[in-house]
Amino acid sequence: MYDDETKEKIEHVARDVMRLARNSLTVNLRYLDMAISMLRPEQIKDSDLTADSTMSVDGEKIMYNPVFILKKYRGARNIIPRYYLHMVLHCVFSHAFVTTLIDREMWDLACDIAVESIICDLNLGCTGAAVQFEQVEQIEKLKKEVGMLTAEKLYRYFTDGNVPDDRLEWLKKCFSADDHAVWYERVKLTGKGGAAEGGDGEPGADIYLMSAAEKRALWKEIAERMQTDLETFGKMHGDKPGNMIQNLSEVTREKYDYTAFLKKFAIMGEAMKINDDEFDNIFYTYGLTAYKNMPLVEPLEYKDVKRIKDFVIAIDTSGSVSGELVQKFVQKTYNILKSEESFFRRINLHIIQCDADIQEDVKITCKEEFDEYLKHMRLRGFGGTDFRPVFGYVDKLIMEHEFTNLKGLIYFTDGCGTFPERQPEYSTAFVFINDDYNNYEVPVWAIKLILKSDEI
Repeated sequence: MYDDETKEKIEHVARDVMRLARNSLTVNLRYLDMAISMLRPEQIKDSDLTADSTMSVDGEKIMYNPVFILKKYRGARNIIPRYYLHMVLHCVFSHAFVTTLIDREMWDLACDIAVESIICDLNLGCTGAAVQFEQVEQIEKLKKEVGMLTAEKLYRYFTDGNVPDDRLEWLKKCFSADDHAVWYERVKLTGKGGAAEGGDGEPGADIYLMSAAEKRALWKEIAERMQTDLETFGKMHGDKPGNMIQNLSEVTREKYDYTAFLKKFAIMGEAMKINDDEFDNIFYTYGLTAYKNMPLVEPLEYKDVKRIKDFVIAIDTSGSVSGELVQKFVQKTYNILKSEESFFRRINLHIIQCDADIQEDVKITCKEEFDEYLKHMRLRGFGGTDFRPVFGYVDKLIMEHEFTNLKGLIYFTDGCGTFPERQPEYSTAFVFINDDYNNYEVPVWAIKLILKSDEI
């Protein structure tokens, strides 16, 4: 152990090193200023120090071992700013706030690779380190195997068993920087208390310990602001933050409930069902009491409910569409429609397959026909992508009185095509399946829904 005087000097120099790292990042990454300022550096107390204590982040503070800081700084001056940025990015991408995981070890590795790949892309002078040369080779290999390197995609890739154990160990050695143990500790909401000892903030300031949900919400706001800044001033920043924008898209994108989305196309109709909302229990029970089993009012035997009757599902069968994804989408749509609250007894559903031309139109009028269709479904086409033929064909069906009240058309696709110039008379939604977070353009009159393949 160190004597008091030496210990004080170590803590003082370590604080200066951390302050220098923070200032260097703020000067070089202006769009990260809010994220950097949200984290206060805090030295680990003597009672919490162990032989392998390093650095960690919990969404409110960066905790560090002063001795570790000085040893690393003596070996390479740029390594501490790199570690600092590494932990800031963990918070920006909400890596530290995951609630359900199958494999904690794989998640830790996926998160480390995701943030280190961004640091390599940024290629800042203040974060350059020898470890980057080893990382770049591994990053290029992973990009060929996985595509865009987000923690979520890497985690799925690792947990699917695509990487042998010896390579996983090498990746951990190349990309690990901080201790993630604090991520998995349950932090309780404690209210206001005294200032943390050893912190670099104002002495006596009130520190509000946030719950994991509050931290996630706060850092999502920060990520949204960063994304806006990068997309607005992208030309100023050049193409360096491209990988960062893709990771931010994963954090900020809304998670959609396709079931609720589909029901937006429901129409009002009368169904034979007891209407509990308009049933008066007082008169009912009074009649039973006063007149012996003679209720004064009976419940209405019909009720207006939202159900789907006339509907069109258009399927893009161009060469780029995966047949497995199409079948999963149709199956999921069927599972929603076949529920009692979604189907009329008789429906008028058209499932149209189209690439650059109409390839098939199957009419479904009941659950049994839908079951039969799924059993024998076969994709047709595999040419180019043109959305216009479907709209022309549906307009023709309307003119022929095939539909009595067509509420909506859902077009399932995974890429761009040619849209009709004129807005149709019915609601239209384009459902894009994309795992790389592209932001597709659709006409102003259309609804756009972007899902990942695992969401269907």
